[in-house]
Amino acid sequence: MAGYFELVDAPDGGYRLRMMDGAGQLLAVSVTFPTKKAAVAGVAQAREIAGTGLIRDRSADGRPAVPGSSARVIRGRRGGAGRSNSTLGSSLAGKRAQART
Repeated sequence: MAGYFELVDAPDGGYRLRMMDGAGQLLAVSVTFPTKKAAVAGVAQAREIAGTGLIRDRSADGRPAVPGSSARVIRGRRGGAGRSNSTLGSSLAGKRAQART
């Protein structure tokens, strides 16, 4: 079974998303969204990033997690308007800001 998103009430008001794997194990928790509509837009953004996002390795050793891995790894910061793909929370933060405008 594929993973799924859960929409839950945030403790400080608003809504959060939980990204769960197929076995029901928690993978990530989003930032707080002010409305359900904004949270649903966050799911769309997370799906896009999951399908196309690169791995930005910020670990101390900078080595791939799996030897011989074919994952494309970017080390260090890049200039420009690139997205941060380090966590679900930070990747959804932009959608939260957009939802408020």
